[in-house]
Amino acid sequence: MYDGSFEDVTSLRLRLEELRVEHRDLDDAIARLDDNPVEDELLLRRLKKRKLALKDRIVAIEHLLDPDEYA
Repeated sequence: MYDGSFEDVTSLRLRLEELRVEHRDLDDAIARLDDNPVEDELLLRRLKKRKLALKDRIVAIEHLLDPDEYA
C-alpha cells in the first residue's frame, strides 16, 4: 500500500477515479467520431493521444496505491 498519509491516499484515489471517468468519456467520443466520417482527423488523433496519456497516468497511480499487485 502507498506509504503516504490517509489524505494523500484519498486524494490519489479521487484523482484516479477522475482520470478513469475522463478516459471513459474520451473512449466514447472517439467511438462516436470513428462511427461517422471525420473531417478533422487531427482532432481524432489528439483525442487518442490524450486517452493514451490518461491511461499511463491511471496505471502509475494504481501502481502507487497497490505496488505488490503488479509485481
